[in-house]
Amino acid sequence: MNNHLYQSANQKLHSGFAQCTGRERMARSPRVFASGDLKLLLLEFIGERPRHGYDLIQQIKGLFDGAYTPSPGVIYPALAFLEAGLLVSVEVQGEKKCYSITEAGHLYLGQQVVALKGVHMRIDVSRRSLRGLDRPAEIHEAMHNLRHALQLHQGHWSPKEIQRVHDLLNNTAKAIVSG
Repeated sequence: MNNHLYQSANQKLHSGFAQCTGRERMARSPRVFASGDLKLLLLEFIGERPRHGYDLIQQIKGLFDGAYTPSPGVIYPALAFLEAGLLVSVEVQGEKKCYSITEAGHLYLGQQVVALKGVHMRIDVSRRSLRGLDRPAEIHEAMHNLRHALQLHQGHWSPKEIQRVHDLLNNTAKAIVSG
């Protein structure tokens, strides 16, 4: 772990483990899309009707019930990719760009029905996770603490230490499942 990450993690420590609220976790812009998911989702939205980038950002924010909002730095490169692939066309309207799906975009979207269903399933899982609907806050905190403990280990993994941590984690997982 580089020194900057170590110092940042260390600063968040309190009584040995980090106390991080859901809002603080959200501020880190979690990765909610698998590779290619965002582009496919944008193409779907543009296929419904022509849209501006800001409209697309708001549409995605709505999918996540406000728990995640993609930044322009994520949206506009994806739109540029779709434009370069001739899947969307762009019309400048004043100071804004309006994106429309092309015939090639419609054809491509039609070929991606199964992939698009997968995108929507992953969004549903991410939305529940981001909103904390899948686990109580105490469990989120404990998972956060576990991640920090592993990060603070600083890569000094002897074979004995690997086995110890492996056994701890696997035994904990088994205990959770068995109730």
